[in-house]
Amino acid sequence: MTDKESPHAQRQTISYLTRRFRQVGLTPNARHGQNFLVDLNLLNILADSAHLETRDVILEVGTGMGSLTALLAGGAGQVVTVELDQHLYQLAREELEQFDNVTMLRQDVLKNKNQVHANVLAVVKEHLAAAPDRIFKLVANLPYNIATPLISNLLVAEPIPDTMVVTIQKELADRIVAAPNSKDYGSLSVWLQSLAEAEILRILPPTVFWPRPKVHSAIIRIRHRPDWRAAIVDVEYWHRFVRAMFFHRRKFLRAVAVSAFREVLDKPAVDRILHVHQLGSDARTEQLSVAELRTLCESFRAAAPSWRLN
Repeated sequence: MTDKESPHAQRQTISYLTRRFRQVGLTPNARHGQNFLVDLNLLNILADSAHLETRDVILEVGTGMGSLTALLAGGAGQVVTVELDQHLYQLAREELEQFDNVTMLRQDVLKNKNQVHANVLAVVKEHLAAAPDRIFKLVANLPYNIATPLISNLLVAEPIPDTMVVTIQKELADRIVAAPNSKDYGSLSVWLQSLAEAEILRILPPTVFWPRPKVHSAIIRIRHRPDWRAAIVDVEYWHRFVRAMFFHRRKFLRAVAVSAFREVLDKPAVDRILHVHQLGSDARTEQLSVAELRTLCESFRAAAPSWRLN
């Protein structure tokens, strides 16, 4: 769908937004991460990169003025859009009233930093159940402050999005796709890359948003890989292990492992595991690939299956 085909996308301009906000006496709320994407070509790229189909159930987080919502509704079977701000919710309702395939929710998408709100997932499930071949996708210009917990938690939620296409801070996107031995490689990199393929599609300067953020952004596409997930014996254990191994980035791997497993394994036991994997005293977690860390995790799980991260 092009800009000319969508009058709602045409409204996502600085002049329209400033005029509309002025009419109702509002200003963008920085605390809620309200930065509107005002480059209409990029708005279309964001929607088009999700390869929308009529069987798709789309979750959008941050309805804003409903411009992206309208684009999504034109290509998908159903859009569930979530907006926390009461005033924006009311404005978007007026903009989107013509669409019968849009469900609007006024709430926080997260119950807490470790959990997606059950009501949001329940509504998505309801629409997925309407037909056996429906596919769940996340497509959104995400508020910066919820991007990391939302993406991470959706990978362990039920249902899991088949695809996520979102705008996020470039710094976060760099961390998601980072390779071993790089400054951005960490627990988030390993966690995401163990469950999904991720690629940065476009870097966005501050000038394409209103108000302008202080940082660059990126459009990133994340595709869930169920086969990779199936290769992980215990996903919860794996998640705890990854967090623990990167908890002290500057320490050697042995010291980190000894500290993390101190309640269940003594130092000789940790040394035996590291020796099997040919990891010497100077090894660091950030040097290991996702596959190497997954194999190491299984050795620790075999030795300490009841381990929990304190």
